[in-house]
Amino acid sequence: MDARVKESHLDPVTLEVIRNALPAISNEMAVDLQRTSYNMIIYEVRDFCTALVLPNGDLVSQNVGGVSHFIADLGVMITDAMQRYEKEGFKPGDVLISNHQRVAGQHLNNVCIHMPYFYKGELLMFAIVRAHWIDVGGTSTGFGAGASVADPWLEGLQLDQLKIYKEGVVDEGLYRLISDNIRHPESSLGDMKSQMAACRLALRRLDELFERYGKTTVMAAIQQLFNETETKCRNVVEKFPDGVYEAESFLDDDGVKKGDPVRLHAKVTIKSGAMTIDLSGCSPERTAAVNSRTYAAPRIAYKALTAPLADVNEGSFRALDCIIPEGNIMMARHPMPMAAWSQILPLVVDTILAALAKAVPERVPAGHFGLMGGGGVFFGQSPKNKKRYVVMASGGGGWGGRPFGDGESASVNVCQGDVRRASVEEMELKSPVLIQEYGLRVGTAGPGKFRGGMGGRMHIKNLIEGRWNLHRPKRDNCPAWGLNGGIEGANGILTMKLKGETEFREANVTRHLVPADTEVIVNQGSGGGWGNPLERDPERVLWDVVEEVLTRDAAREQYGVVIGEDLAIDLPATQSLRKTGAASPGARQ
Repeated sequence: MDARVKESHLDPVTLEVIRNALPAISNEMAVDLQRTSYNMIIYEVRDFCTALVLPNGDLVSQNVGGVSHFIADLGVMITDAMQRYEKEGFKPGDVLISNHQRVAGQHLNNVCIHMPYFYKGELLMFAIVRAHWIDVGGTSTGFGAGASVADPWLEGLQLDQLKIYKEGVVDEGLYRLISDNIRHPESSLGDMKSQMAACRLALRRLDELFERYGKTTVMAAIQQLFNETETKCRNVVEKFPDGVYEAESFLDDDGVKKGDPVRLHAKVTIKSGAMTIDLSGCSPERTAAVNSRTYAAPRIAYKALTAPLADVNEGSFRALDCIIPEGNIMMARHPMPMAAWSQILPLVVDTILAALAKAVPERVPAGHFGLMGGGGVFFGQSPKNKKRYVVMASGGGGWGGRPFGDGESASVNVCQGDVRRASVEEMELKSPVLIQEYGLRVGTAGPGKFRGGMGGRMHIKNLIEGRWNLHRPKRDNCPAWGLNGGIEGANGILTMKLKGETEFREANVTRHLVPADTEVIVNQGSGGGWGNPLERDPERVLWDVVEEVLTRDAAREQYGVVIGEDLAIDLPATQSLRKTGAASPGARQ
């Protein structure tokens, strides 16, 4: 009997086929988007996610490596659209666009495109793509407006569940409104079309899947996958000791009110395989734009602890209860500004993990550089061809040492999935800049039995007049912490030197006009160490010296390892130095 006509039975083989088919659709969407998009932050950096979502908001699948901090904010976008239009308000060929902060508070550059999927006239699912546009008007150019923007209207266009296509027909007025109010319409609207193409691809693949197995089988398989994923996560947490665990951290300030710390507090309760993450102790919403409206931080921490390499779906979070009250900095209310929404998210994730360090020490690393941002954006208009340009300079930071190994160096943070750094060659080819140095901040890693990773360092010169955004969330008083005797990492710093000046000065500027030959150095933070530095394998220390990420003097001072000019370890001197405690572990260069 033809399986395309008659409903298939949900046997183990069919379940496995559907288990792999759903993430494959999301992954193919991602490839389609990446290959057809217009701006580097999508096709090179991969700042996007692609997903399938049920009408009730349940996440069916997301692409592998999709931006982690988008994970909690796709379902709420769909449920909000359902409330707005109701089930009868969607038709085949509809395309919705939204970035409004009242729903999923992020910077306005993160634009959602979603389409309804109908099978035999019934609305069953949505395909959705959230991607970072290079500009949405206002002060949004590049990464966004920064913490100092006063409200969302200054940040850029607010698009609230609008139908850019209605039953396959474009809304020309809305299209022109968007085009007329952004600086890079060819890029942003090109990206929008790429997002739509990815969604249309998903609808075709869903047709193939439902035609082959039928609605009953596919929908039953989805619920079975949710149940199995939930069970696997519960089984992991059941091995954690029951109890209540707490930790806190903070930013020095919010970037507007100097000296007014932003408190971040996590209370984690473990009981019989269930986990509750309570962020009620975090700072109230601020007038600075560091607010957000998202459950991303607890979900990212939970996923990292339970099944970091498994496919993600709604079952991944069924055994997690998130408590974030309205008016919290993590659950701010519109129109509180949210342009720099993601700055503190990685630090909140780290704080949740730190709370569980005593409960599951074998799973928790030391703190990583833990901030979103800390880089620079240079933009303007070429005097030769009158084309606008945007270049984003960052370099990645260091991760914390782990119970089993050193932290990674110059990587993106825990909230960014498989986001990557644009290549030096591409930045120089497409923008009027010269990258004079792109490397590691040697000697900055937090010492430990397993040291932290090193932050990245980028030295960049703009070759023509333009504007810089340089925003560094400050945690000088709460750097990336060490664990189990490890030492904290170094904080990041941004510096600038104008043409004719002899010294670099710390910079924190927005849309700052500078002349040609201005130089900027972006130094990202480093990770903390895990374990006593005097317990580090001397051969590991020697390797760091050979690789020139540590000097011989630092090896002696930080790790008590004596290395001769011939790059050989003096074991008797090392043992004596470590035994007498003459070394002062943690003293960085």
